Amino acid sequence: MRGRDVDVLVVGAGPAGTASALTAHQRGLDVAVIDKAVFPRDKTCGDGLTTSALRLLERLGVRAPTIPGYTPVREAILVSPSGRQVTLPLPDTGEHSSVVRRAALDAALVERVRTSGVAVLERTAIAALVPHDDGLLARFSTGEQLHARFVVAADGHWSAVRRLLGHDEGADLGTWHAFRQYFSGVEDRRQWVFFERDLLPGYAWVFPLAGGGANVGFGVLRDRLTSSGGKELAGLWREVISRPRLRAVLGPDAQPEERHRAWPIPASYDAARLTAGRVLYVGDAAGVVDPMTGEGIAQALETGIRAADAIARGGGPAEVTERYRNDVDRAIGRDLRLATKLQRVLRSELGARAAIRAAGLTAWTRRNFARWMFEDYPRAVIFTPDRWRRGMLTPPGAYRAA
Repeated sequence: MRGRDVDVLVVGAGPAGTASALTAHQRGLDVAVIDKAVFPRDKTCGDGLTTSALRLLERLGVRAPTIPGYTPVREAILVSPSGRQVTLPLPDTGEHSSVVRRAALDAALVERVRTSGVAVLERTAIAALVPHDDGLLARFSTGEQLHARFVVAADGHWSAVRRLLGHDEGADLGTWHAFRQYFSGVEDRRQWVFFERDLLPGYAWVFPLAGGGANVGFGVLRDRLTSSGGKELAGLWREVISRPRLRAVLGPDAQPEERHRAWPIPASYDAARLTAGRVLYVGDAAGVVDPMTGEGIAQALETGIRAADAIARGGGPAEVTERYRNDVDRAIGRDLRLATKLQRVLRSELGARAAIRAAGLTAWTRRNFARWMFEDYPRAVIFTPDRWRRGMLTPPGAYRAA
């Protein structure tokens, strides 16, 4: 690879990076992908896929229902701080929600990139990045190097690309913190979301996995914590996992498969931080996680696709970066800003209880709240008339013909 020139270097082979690599390759660009990990590898996550994520995977040619361990979700249950339960039925017009372990999902995405004809270099970290007038010279931990016209930084919350370019503003501990643990022996196949008083606007969850397993966890805003240490989170996790409501869903035979894992969630969208010269940031590196739900896979796929598209449409770095910022803001920026406002409503117990009560008023509200919650259509579609079209609130799910 030494001395090779490419149109796009993608740093990171998670959902954002693979989406960018696939799109760039499909648009006729020469692409190289590197990742410091070896696949399959775990990524601490809730493992849930929304309707939006599933549609984007289908668009990329990834057959999500065929991924080992894929578990469709047909019903979600919200539990209010008061204990009130609201059951949300999901449409049967295709796939609208599912759960699949990230180790399996990311491995499937990497395999899709490889079968498309793009090499993915594993055990390869970015070691240096030197901007030039016509691109960037990238040096890798393996000693190899290449020259790229553009770099797509899909390297996560603590982006090495951002650090190497000197754009890291200091330690970012995340907007949210989350804990996750896998369990076996869980019979309930529904998706549960618990709005606990001390977690608001965060929540605890039980997401079903194949073979009687479950992804169990909780997320809480960082400013809800009284210290920055992990001991407080670990203590809160032990207390949350023992609560009667959650234990009742897990059932008497539930057993942890492994130790719990914690991770920060970057939900601080700022269009100005999406680009830096010839570098386009995507996924967690761009801070595009939904600030209300902590969902980030759909947003990662979306930004990855749009970064590659912005490059493929041509022009210099100023034109490409402006195009990318505008495209992301139109596609998800408005929805993320609305989610930030709604997060403030859910910070109070009164707001959370009122929201869940409203969701459960009628069969119509239950169906439509489910669609809204699982990103069946953009969060802020009602407030953005440019996205209005016939059937916008009732589109079919993904893989409808499967």
